[in-house]
Amino acid sequence: MSGSGNGHGGYDPAFFRQLEFVEDRHFWFRARRRAVGAILRQISATLPTGFHALELGCGNGGMLRLMQQSCIGGTVFGMDLFAEAIANARQRVNVPLLQGDIRLPPFSQSLNLICMFDVLEHLDNDLAALEHVHSMLVPGGVLMLTVPAHMMLWSYFDEAANHVRRYAGPDLRRRLKAAGFTIEYQTQFMASIYPLMWLGRRLNYHVQIGRRSRTRQFNPRELTENDFRIVPGLNGLIDWSLAGEENLIRRRRRITRGTSILAVARRR
Repeated sequence: MSGSGNGHGGYDPAFFRQLEFVEDRHFWFRARRRAVGAILRQISATLPTGFHALELGCGNGGMLRLMQQSCIGGTVFGMDLFAEAIANARQRVNVPLLQGDIRLPPFSQSLNLICMFDVLEHLDNDLAALEHVHSMLVPGGVLMLTVPAHMMLWSYFDEAANHVRRYAGPDLRRRLKAAGFTIEYQTQFMASIYPLMWLGRRLNYHVQIGRRSRTRQFNPRELTENDFRIVPGLNGLIDWSLAGEENLIRRRRRITRGTSILAVARRR
């Protein structure tokens, strides 16, 4: 979930250490890896031998490790704005890692595949970022990304994570097309947790507010930290409920409701 931005966008690097201990086990991260992996293996099989693939905003390296495992026959890179992310990612992958800004990419060669996993929502000017990505790809090169879905799900979590927006499917398609991409596949995912997220975050908010004295200020970060806790039985049950999406996404079926969006687009 790490990005590069300015203004009120961007990412709080304090989350890196906390996420390091939950990314491998938490149902949300596991479901995202399954969804992305189902498509990533298909894409990498179509790329020329010796291709170059980059993850922008690689964070602690969890998704970059998935790229390294899936992108056989190519060279994978990771890039993040924050030194903390690069240091943590080095513990998970053995690919080249660069500290850099999406607006000033330190690459001389064009790329065949660029991945942005929950990065775009952190950037104030998401269209400009997509245009930069477009310029870094070879003709026919692939952009794969995930973003959070539905502004009606906006909550304390988005505030604490420094999100600028959540996306509706048509909005994301318009931005990708405006940046020069042809959309190959787009779907929502994490359908089973949609009602749980909507209800749970509102209940959590009101419960926490009720426990506070009137003199204590509301802190969205504290509520977000609760969302990252691993509750063993519940975590396993939700993970199981999301597992079936992998097969649907592998077949490129469209899921009509979810808390996240996955998109694959090509440079025209």
